Amino acid sequence: MNSIKLEKNISLSNFTTWGIGGPAEWIAQPKNIEELKYIINWTNKKKIPCSVFGAGSNLLISDKGIKGLSLCMRNFKGIEIDKNNGIIEVLSGEMLPTLARKAAASGLHGFEWAVGIPGTIGGAVVMNAGAQEHCISSYLESITTLSLTGEYQRIKGKDLNFGYRHSLLQNEKSIVVSARLKLASGHAKEIRQVTNENLNHRLKTQPYQAQTCGSVFRNPEPLKAAKLIEELGLKGFRFGGAEISKIHSNFIINANQASSNDVRELIKYVKKRVFDSYGILLETEVKQCGF
Repeated sequence: MNSIKLEKNISLSNFTTWGIGGPAEWIAQPKNIEELKYIINWTNKKKIPCSVFGAGSNLLISDKGIKGLSLCMRNFKGIEIDKNNGIIEVLSGEMLPTLARKAAASGLHGFEWAVGIPGTIGGAVVMNAGAQEHCISSYLESITTLSLTGEYQRIKGKDLNFGYRHSLLQNEKSIVVSARLKLASGHAKEIRQVTNENLNHRLKTQPYQAQTCGSVFRNPEPLKAAKLIEELGLKGFRFGGAEISKIHSNFIINANQASSNDVRELIKYVKKRVFDSYGILLETEVKQCGF
């Protein structure tokens, strides 16, 4: 028997960076592959649905909660770095900032952009996360997945149909177990300096200490969602406890015990204003669960 705990009726607000979400019917946080396999077998025997998430960024959970099992991967951690050939093997629950700092300390160049992104490797692969004209797909050699029926698969990065904030995995019922990245060798001191500069820039230009999910809207390239929203004078606009950040208008803050409905209504309002003014229909990056 595995030592993993299966808990009932735990508030999911503690598992999202927005601090929003109702109770999970069941929740589990596996730390290794044995525990993960046990959980998958358990859900199959019980015939209950399984919702997978990592750090809980880029995620809005209904105040009604989620039926079935909420599988939180944020404790599924491990990093192996080969400095000689620039290969990094990383489990999906590792945080992007942790990996960025460890890569920099090892003198590996290419991941400096990721230092301020509050997400896990697994979530980053699924969403093809990126910043500063970089994205994770540029450095991804392959991933290992586990289907919700218990089958492993090794998939090359080039076969994941990556696009802007898109991958084939968004339509698949499988769990990212690990990723294999290839970075370039460089000077550790210089890489650490750039990494720190990137973090400082984020601290100055984004509401880093507030409860947010990260960027809410996809950029309608070549335009920027934040610029469109800001031009409409919407910085600081509120609906209930949800507020458009005064620092960066593509962030929505949980300013005062915001409900999931507050956030959804604010998103709806922003989309309408932008469409009415510019004829552009903004799309969200945010995954919504339980609605």
